[in-house]
Amino acid sequence: MYNIGVIYGSRTCEHDVSIISALQAAQALNKQKYTVTYIYIGREGNWYTGEALADIKFYERFDPAKVTRVIPAGENDKLVLYHLPEKKKLFGGAGAERVATLDVVMPVLHGLNGEDGTLQGMLELFNVPYTSAGVMGSAVGMDKITMKLLFKGCGFPVVEGVWFDRGRWSRERDGVMDECEDRLGFPLIVKPANLGSSIGINVAHDRQQLEDAIETAVAYDHRVLVEKAITPLREVNCAVLGYGDDVETSELEMPVTQEEFLTFEGKYTRNAKGAGGMASQVRVIPAPISEKAAQTVRDLAVRAFHAMDLKGVVRIDFILDENENVFINEANTIPGSLAFYLWEPKGISFAALLDGMVECAFSAWADRKASVFSHDSTLLANIVHGSKGAKGKLSR
Repeated sequence: MYNIGVIYGSRTCEHDVSIISALQAAQALNKQKYTVTYIYIGREGNWYTGEALADIKFYERFDPAKVTRVIPAGENDKLVLYHLPEKKKLFGGAGAERVATLDVVMPVLHGLNGEDGTLQGMLELFNVPYTSAGVMGSAVGMDKITMKLLFKGCGFPVVEGVWFDRGRWSRERDGVMDECEDRLGFPLIVKPANLGSSIGINVAHDRQQLEDAIETAVAYDHRVLVEKAITPLREVNCAVLGYGDDVETSELEMPVTQEEFLTFEGKYTRNAKGAGGMASQVRVIPAPISEKAAQTVRDLAVRAFHAMDLKGVVRIDFILDENENVFINEANTIPGSLAFYLWEPKGISFAALLDGMVECAFSAWADRKASVFSHDSTLLANIVHGSKGAKGKLSR
């Protein structure tokens, strides 16, 4: 029996989506194998735990008095949650109260401040097993510009694009728009670099729409990616599960949308009021494409998974043009609803999928512990005894 902590919420535009995905996962975990602790990070950044968090209705009128505010710490390769009682100081006086000790952590956060490597970095410092991609893969997977540059450097087929930052846009907006028009041509799709769930994304058919779309994007992030819009648009998604060489691909899906791209509303709010998260989106499974294109998608998904050093469950999204040329679009390192609906057609239940993610967490953790983290050195001894060392005397 493992004590597992499901972490979700946080300071992100995808806060509510994260809640839905996390509660789905927490409720699907096999209770014969796991004792589940809900760990909710509020919009202000405070951490909470408590039984009330298991009810999705609780978040409509969140009451901190009905849950326990906690602070995380790492102890003996476990994540420990402490509660600091009112009127007690962190140092001195009565100590903090231990609330939970967790063997493994399942991050179910979407977007910044959780999916982007920040939480993963903390867990790495604590040396705690966790189910999502690592620091590098998470950070690259969050930044659409860096991810595109990595894919392009690997020789993967990508849609051409132009990127710039908020500073350049404020200094030379006409020059930016000229470059987008000259290099790519209309229609264009404009994206903030570090957001998911299609938030802040718009299609531009002319210069005025392009200017408006960029203004929206720079309000969400300081870096912006503009790409040539593929029309008619066909998106195909493939999930990958595993760690290292032990990976497998899911069934393929083709999301159905009436718009020029899959919007936030199309993903979450148009069907069943978003109650099912990504699982409620209209999609065709398996994707209605040729076996040749499907195999290209599966092969590229695995290659991207390895190139980004990913683990757990990742959904990798592709775009197909009218001739079924395949372009890799992005990797979602913590996909909505953990993409469980892509595994069920292969006979893998949601509970079994989560078991696989936990296995990946412990495999990666064991790999990390096998690495050398120390190096014998006389540097400090030389400094203590007056030697200048390689860089000269220590100064301040």
